[in-house]
Amino acid sequence: MSFASETKNELARIVPEKKCCMLAEIAGFMRFAGSIHLAGGGKFRIVMTTTNPAVARHYKTLIKTYFSVDPSVGMGQESGLKKGHAYMLSIGPEELSEQILRETGILMVKEGMNFISDGIYDGLIKTKCCRKSYLRGAFLGSGTVNNPEKEYHFEIGTGTETLAKDMRRLMNSFTDINARIVTRKKGYGVYLKSGEQVRDAIGIMGASSMFFRFDEIMMMKGLKSKTYRINNIDNANIDKSLRAAEKQIESIKKIERKRGLDFLSAKLREAAEVRLENPDVGIEELGKMMSPPLSKSGINNRLRRIEEIAKEL
Repeated sequence: MSFASETKNELARIVPEKKCCMLAEIAGFMRFAGSIHLAGGGKFRIVMTTTNPAVARHYKTLIKTYFSVDPSVGMGQESGLKKGHAYMLSIGPEELSEQILRETGILMVKEGMNFISDGIYDGLIKTKCCRKSYLRGAFLGSGTVNNPEKEYHFEIGTGTETLAKDMRRLMNSFTDINARIVTRKKGYGVYLKSGEQVRDAIGIMGASSMFFRFDEIMMMKGLKSKTYRINNIDNANIDKSLRAAEKQIESIKKIERKRGLDFLSAKLREAAEVRLENPDVGIEELGKMMSPPLSKSGINNRLRRIEEIAKEL
């Protein structure tokens, strides 16, 4: 089962406690997963489609609880190249479809004429709890979230730019969320790419188990990344130390060829001899081999003076 399916299954087990939140969630799902069909005589039929059976059961129960209407459930095939079952919840005119469309802010009246609105009705999302519920419904309707082990990506698909902008505004009303809009072949996507923001969006919707799993995966990826960086730094430091040691040995051998090591002072000659005997030893360890032992800066100063003398020769 995909990470997105597991997230939706957890969200589908949440039943809003408040009536206002229940309506907001139904409206979010209906707006993002629903379509409206003419049923004759100016009447409407609402059809909501999902590929997740847990989501279908959840909204059948939620709609029945709130509106006292029992949607019929049909089966179909997914559209496009995907092969699988689609579950269709249907509400006809005899089941108060027009009243439901009005209460969910989808069917509006302007200048005495009905029209289908193209956005999110503000009256449904006045409070933070209702915005959370609406977001949950929208995600269950047309959302997806990638497995964080592969990449961080959360997206809700919309059919129109107006709806995309409204969803972006709703998502960005939550602290530290910065949703963006992308144009897709069939509409628009409102998405998040930051791991922290994707994790927080999952938490905002109420999927606490998936929130903690996401957070754990993020933490492990962060530790691995940190380990890789430390290893890279260590390797770079080792390479740097080896190059420095090679340069020091070249300088010492040059002095030895041209003047002999007795040309050096006693302190510099000791440093040169210790370095020649220990070509792979780091500076700090090399300093400890001196008599008396030298600090890192002390041995560095002697070796640097040896290199200067080699250049002068």
